[in-house]
Amino acid sequence: MKKSTKVFTFLLIGSLFLTNPLTAAKKTKKGKKSDIRVVQIAHTPTNVPYGFLNEKGESDGFEVSVLKAVDELLPQYEFKFNAVSDDELLIGIETGKYQLGTKGAWLTEERKKKFLIPSTPIAASVIGLAYRTSDADKIKDIDSFAAYSGKLIPISPLSAQYSVIDDYNKAHAGQPQIKLVPSDVFDIADSYLWVLEGRYDGYLVLKLSFEKNVLKETGAYHQFADKLSYVPYKGIPTWPLFNKQETQLVADYDAAVKILQENGTIEKLSQKYFGENVFDFVTE
Repeated sequence: MKKSTKVFTFLLIGSLFLTNPLTAAKKTKKGKKSDIRVVQIAHTPTNVPYGFLNEKGESDGFEVSVLKAVDELLPQYEFKFNAVSDDELLIGIETGKYQLGTKGAWLTEERKKKFLIPSTPIAASVIGLAYRTSDADKIKDIDSFAAYSGKLIPISPLSAQYSVIDDYNKAHAGQPQIKLVPSDVFDIADSYLWVLEGRYDGYLVLKLSFEKNVLKETGAYHQFADKLSYVPYKGIPTWPLFNKQETQLVADYDAAVKILQENGTIEKLSQKYFGENVFDFVTE
């Protein structure tokens, strides 16, 4: 009886193993080096928590960790990570020096032309409004901000944030609008001060940036932590960028990420690096 039970268990495990070709192939990933393609991946060195070098000098971060998990599911590849500047990352992918790169990148029309974009994002950036705490009874979300005044810090038309507000206004035609004023500079250093002074009532900023610069004790504007509040608006998906020739690699990435979504790996990594599931804020 014991012998037949062992045989049954062995056959059951074997059948499960064979039904998952990604897992089955993974067992032989290191068996035939000639069959494994090395994929060079570029990431930013200081873009915490998306991609960075940790205290050991190792590639780390949420997007990097997702790609490492993808690598575990794709036995035909071996991913090699390279920490490089933004410019080198983009140029390197376009020229084929790197097969893909990750930098917390939002999707733009220009990037669609230069790179292959998978169907599945790799992460998300949570963006929202910084405003005066004294207005907390009036500003609860972006809709109430628009109804209150809509006076937003100017945004450079070259910034992806500009499109976020432009899209909001178009989607809310006939309703209170946010005043979208173009700025001739990409970043206004005094944005928080302008809000506190009452020149404007809101500043569209990434949640991570607000936490780093205002809430963190070492932040440049931490002295105003009790005078500034923040409300998230939405999560903007971020995407890995692939070289134009990497159609098969993109397809394999999409298949692997789907598995990681279904088995909870993506959410677990998001909790580790962001302290929350950033995809909860993505509405589209």
